[in-house]
Amino acid sequence: MSQAEGLTDAGLRTPRAAAVAGVVFSLLTLISFGLLWTAIPADPRASGGWLAANTTEVALALNLIPFAGIAFLWFIGVIRDRLGAREDRFFATVFLGSGLLFLGMLFVTAATVGAMLMAFKDDPVAFGSPVFLFARTLSYNLVNVYMVRMAGVFMMSTSTVAMATHFAPRWLAALGYLLAVLLLLGSPFLRWSFALFPLWVLLLSVHILASRLGRHMES
Repeated sequence: MSQAEGLTDAGLRTPRAAAVAGVVFSLLTLISFGLLWTAIPADPRASGGWLAANTTEVALALNLIPFAGIAFLWFIGVIRDRLGAREDRFFATVFLGSGLLFLGMLFVTAATVGAMLMAFKDDPVAFGSPVFLFARTLSYNLVNVYMVRMAGVFMMSTSTVAMATHFAPRWLAALGYLLAVLLLLGSPFLRWSFALFPLWVLLLSVHILASRLGRHMES
């Protein structure tokens, strides 16, 4: 091995702290969406009184979401590092694509709600306009129709890779399949179903952290 290859290998070694990313994503996502669920009515056609009453909660949730997204990117990197040379190109494409689509829609949703919040501060009367209704309906559909289903696809592809490569326990992969089906089919009827995704990521991250700690103690 040449000197340049050795330096590259040492410089690109995954930091141990990266395994904490899934835990950070899970906690920040549960907190931010918990705040949004309690502050924003389930009906996208509801009046705009929630903006005046829950401005602080909504603003706090929106400020947490970017950090949750950054942690999710690190979590994707942790999974790929865990797979290493065993990564299958087909499932890796579905895994990475669904993860990035989920992240993109998460940021678009947060930006849409943030725009409504800023516009409401400038002109509270304008909330009844068609533009506000469009923004509210757009954010509702992004979360409950598209984003939650991309989370389900991410869980299903990750569970499939886990079954094939054994980088996670089979029971955790089987649980991922079950929860993914609930997200794909039950999200329009169960508003809280999205919470299943960060909870499953939390379980997977704790397993990764525990296994790395075990290997570190053995070495």
